[in-house]
This record gives sequence, C-alpha cells and structure tokens, in this order.
Amino acid sequence: MPSEGSNFHCDVGRLVGAMKYNNFTMAKIYTKTGDGGETSLVGGRRVRKDCARLEAYGTVDELNSNLGLLLSVLTDETARNSIIAVQNVLFCMGAVLATEEDSATKMMQSVLPEDVESLERQMDEWNAALPGWRGFVLPGGVESAARAQVCRAVCRRAERRILALAQEAQVPVEVLQYVNRLSDFLFVLALHENFLAGKDEILWQKRR
Repeated sequence: MPSEGSNFHCDVGRLVGAMKYNNFTMAKIYTKTGDGGETSLVGGRRVRKDCARLEAYGTVDELNSNLGLLLSVLTDETARNSIIAVQNVLFCMGAVLATEEDSATKMMQSVLPEDVESLERQMDEWNAALPGWRGFVLPGGVESAARAQVCRAVCRRAERRILALAQEAQVPVEVLQYVNRLSDFLFVLALHENFLAGKDEILWQKRR
C-alpha cells in the first residue's frame, strides 16, 4: 500500500479509488513524498514508515511476495488456485491494516469469515490424503514444499506484527483468524507437495 516503489505499496488514496471505481491509473510510480521516511495511511494521515501499522502491512506484503515465488514453482492446479486466492485476500488485508479505525474512508474490501473457512476446507482435503503423523517435520523436501515452509515462517512473523498493532489499534478479528489459519495452511501445503512428489519428510531427530 502506501510506501513508494512497489505495486503493493502505492499511494493509498489512489488504491482506495481503484477499489471503489475500478479505474486505477498512475502517471508515475514514484511520488517523492516518502523520501523523508513518512508515508500516508488511508484517510491521509502521515506516519513514520517504521511504525507498528507499517510493520504489520509491510510484512503482509513480504508474505505475499514470497507466495508469488512459491507460485512460480507450483504445478498442482488446486494448490496454484488456492495460493492465488490467498494472495488476493492478503492484498485486501493490507488495505484493511492501512486504514485507521477512525478514518472516514470506507474500504470496499475486507477479510471475510468465508476466507478463513476456505483455508480450512482445503486443509482438511489435503490432510485426509496424507500419511499419519510420524514425528516433527523439518523444513525441506522438494522446492515447492521448502518454499511453502518459508512462507509459513514469514506468515508467523506477519501475525506477530499484526498482534503488536492490535495492542494499540483495533484490528478486525477476521484478520487475526485468517493469518493464524494461513500459517497452518502453508504447513499442510508443504506436506502435500512432498507427498505428491513421493518425497519423504525430514524428521527431527531428538538428541540423546
């Protein structure tokens, strides 16, 4: 959203307009308004780029970018469609997190209970086909599984940043539910990818 230099971190005012009117155009990517270390939230208030709110949706952006990297190596159509759906939800989540609760600007996008339920349904489907639990799994295996584990770890960090924001501002419960469920989803996806490839999981070996 509102940090210069990337598609996700574009000017918030223009992003909100795009969501409302579906006519998003930019004359230039750079605005120079963030050169002093500040940016605009939805509603126009200027804040430092290292504040809790920026840390929250900036880490969501990082997660979304890592998911794009994961997507580039996924071949299973169901998994690909699921990740694209997640990326769309995370983009909406970034907009929600960039909006202060007292902002007069009403976001047209939000994270919905159905989004959480969608993750749960897909997890249940994949998990039903997996072998039983044999021990704690270490990240690794085929490339798609390893990348999914990286995304899981970034997702956990995004959750911590969002929880930190929730200590000082209102965060919709659906946002917290979704990011918590998403890390589980990415773990199951990693197992699913190794299972499809016939790759054994690397199990943690207890020290004696």
